[in-house]
Amino acid sequence: MLIANVAHAGDGNLHPLMITPRGDADARRRAQAAFEEIVDAAIDLGGTVTGEHGVGLLKRRGMERELGPSVVALQRAVKKRPGDPDGILNPGKFV
Repeated sequence: MLIANVAHAGDGNLHPLMITPRGDADARRRAQAAFEEIVDAAIDLGGTVTGEHGVGLLKRRGMERELGPSVVALQRAVKKRPGDPDGILNPGKFV
């Protein structure tokens, strides 16, 4: 697989782009495993999975590991209560 790291990696905020053949489920699983290794390495080296525009579903586990359950719960509460009480903004997403 080809892995491109885009955006601002200098501060530990990584945006790895995993490039695999379309329709190759095995390659997709390998890419997801590699993505998790990259996220873990970033956290272990003092970097972050979070960024200026939130965290996507792929970085959910890394965010929980980095921030801990109380901070994640607080972020979810802030999104829900004052900002999105009906759950219509980015529905189904983590934060």
